[in-house]
Amino acid sequence: MKKVSHFLLIGMLLLGAFFMAKPASEVSAKDSAKLLEFETMIGVPRPFTGPTNAIRNVPGGGLPWVIGQATGELRSNGELKVEVHGLVFDPNDPVVIERGLANQNTVPAFRAIVSCLSKDGAGNPTTVNVATDQFPATTGVGAGDAKIEAHVALPSPCIAPIIFVTNPGGAWFAATGS
Repeated sequence: MKKVSHFLLIGMLLLGAFFMAKPASEVSAKDSAKLLEFETMIGVPRPFTGPTNAIRNVPGGGLPWVIGQATGELRSNGELKVEVHGLVFDPNDPVVIERGLANQNTVPAFRAIVSCLSKDGAGNPTTVNVATDQFPATTGVGAGDAKIEAHVALPSPCIAPIIFVTNPGGAWFAATGS
């Protein structure tokens, strides 16, 4: 009788597990691992402006930028969320001041680039940069607000990801870190 009870109990547990399991098509973003979560970014400072000191092949914007606030996360399924506030030209930079651009954003659309260290087909280290489509950004004095929500095709593995907020051409204005 004990054997029958054990078999019945195991059968019920397996049946319950079967009905509780989600089909692959129902796996949500909440089920994918969080690769990166951040509450800070840094605006592009000198000497990182322009292509000379690019980070992971991503050139800096042509002038220095500052950022008021940033939050975001990257999940293993490629879901990316970035929210920036006050991403504007650096009000303390002499060239920015001379050009009358202090505390302004003149770029109506931002993108995000996710940069991962990975490996190629032969197992050699490589850098993989994947970009989102453009997302609207507020322009003018004290502007520079944008919300980016996208899916990107991440390499496997995606090691030490960096998130850049860029202009439409791919020059970065802000990056994760501080």
